[in-house]
Amino acid sequence: MSAFGESVARPDQWIAVAQNDSKRGPRPPEPRQFCRQGLSGERREPRRRSTMDAKAAAAEAFVREPAAGSTLNVLGITHIYKATGAETAGSFSLWESVVPPGAGTPPHIHAREDEGFYVLSGELVVEFEGDAAPHRVAPGGFFFGVRGRRHAIRNDADQPARVLVFCAPSCGLDQMFAELDAATAAGMPEMAKIVAIAAKYGVTIEAPADPPR
Repeated sequence: MSAFGESVARPDQWIAVAQNDSKRGPRPPEPRQFCRQGLSGERREPRRRSTMDAKAAAAEAFVREPAAGSTLNVLGITHIYKATGAETAGSFSLWESVVPPGAGTPPHIHAREDEGFYVLSGELVVEFEGDAAPHRVAPGGFFFGVRGRRHAIRNDADQPARVLVFCAPSCGLDQMFAELDAATAAGMPEMAKIVAIAAKYGVTIEAPADPPR
């Protein structure tokens, strides 16, 4: 049982059956190293930046059309990128998530970034450290998941949920999701692999072990 109880511990509640997606777009571009914060949350002194560094880190204004953006299949949840960390100089990443019925995330903790979820359509159930009761977030509602605190989301409804998600700063989640997309190409990866990929990017997953084969 997780810290939230059985309601988020069963795989069928937080992970969708992944399928190969022939409509995947190009992967998000690799970002530069923007973040100056360690996995444990301690602040690091920024190194001095040269003029070349400053130019390389500068973001440019851009417009993304409604149907445009890199698309990833992240363990059955579709991510359509509107802005990557590489495009915002590490300030934030922004994507639309399409969460199928029965899908969601396991309880997890971010060490490097905060997340925000704005529901466009459908409904999400969110649970987070500090409040034992689940919350239903309807269209127009918002959930803020703070770094260092456990949270989980899921779709208990019978219709997909469309959610605008941001993370700030952008410290590698784009690349984590790209790795999970690649790991899902041949089917749902084992939980140990999912946990290992997430750990590389400062995300700790609390999830049940893989069932016996």
